[in-house]
Amino acid sequence: MRNAALIAPKLRFLYGNGDGKIKITYTQDTENSSITISEEDLETLRGLTFKKVCVKGAGAFVATPVTDGRKYAGKTAIVTGAAQGFGFGIADYLASCGALVVVADMNADGAKTAAETICKKNGVETLAVACDVTKEESVEELIEMTSLKFGGLDVYVNNAGIVRAGSLDEMTLRAFTLVENVNYNAYFLGAKYSQMIMKRQREVAPDRMFDIIEINSKSGLEGSNKNFAYAGSKFGGIGLTQSFALELAPYGIKVNAVCPGNFLDGPLWSDPEKGLFVQYLNAGKVPGAKTVEDVRRFYEAKVPLGRGCRTEDVCLAISYIIDQKYETGQAVPVTGGQVMMR
Repeated sequence: MRNAALIAPKLRFLYGNGDGKIKITYTQDTENSSITISEEDLETLRGLTFKKVCVKGAGAFVATPVTDGRKYAGKTAIVTGAAQGFGFGIADYLASCGALVVVADMNADGAKTAAETICKKNGVETLAVACDVTKEESVEELIEMTSLKFGGLDVYVNNAGIVRAGSLDEMTLRAFTLVENVNYNAYFLGAKYSQMIMKRQREVAPDRMFDIIEINSKSGLEGSNKNFAYAGSKFGGIGLTQSFALELAPYGIKVNAVCPGNFLDGPLWSDPEKGLFVQYLNAGKVPGAKTVEDVRRFYEAKVPLGRGCRTEDVCLAISYIIDQKYETGQAVPVTGGQVMMR
């Protein structure tokens, strides 16, 4: 299966005119193949069209051309933490542009529901994958399943993240390590395994570009009082972004970060039990605040444009990153002016 996951991306860009607008699906059914070939001879397929290819020792691959005219038709995208919040909005946006979308989330039922909703709304095929982004074997399986289902990977959006706020006196090592594992270590794992597939595609399509995008935070651009675990992990994420960008540029893989301002209407902030409004109120982060509404007004007042960040704001930044072929290693702020780059 793992070998098949590395073959599928190459077939996708060898097919026909090599534009990648084709879905390659792996199957163990090797009957009725139009072509039988060894892995070493894959290049002989360049420019051909085929329905099913049997690769000796690996299995068979079914080719389905993508005829959708939307701008990301033929692209495959993974979005982690996509069962709700920014992740769901990003996955929905990419699907609305025609991309085949993988909804990855630790919440298996939530991922399935989200994928079904996105599929029905946008008329594109989706895949729900239960994934714990802190576990290497889980991330590796996510990438493998994506390649076997759709035939490769064009965009990896590392969105899954958590916050544990608190002062130095209150923060436990367990909470601190959890934030590091989800926000920092998981980004490394996602980049490590997604770039393997992207490099395989680049081998046969040397003019193609691919994207790894981290959903970072304004807290990755400036410190955050009594929220150092989160800010530290996000500062680290920008360091990874710049370093990955340098390493992967020769392979046509752009690596960038989007740094949203406060998503005040999302579950990260508004969850009545674990949301940041409650956490910040309890931590005394907002002087004089007595209710969560006091906390909300305090953070809205910090933004020159007078509101929290919205999903559509982040999606526009992601669209820019994907469309721009001459940008890598950047941290793109989407903060309403709350954080201004120097």
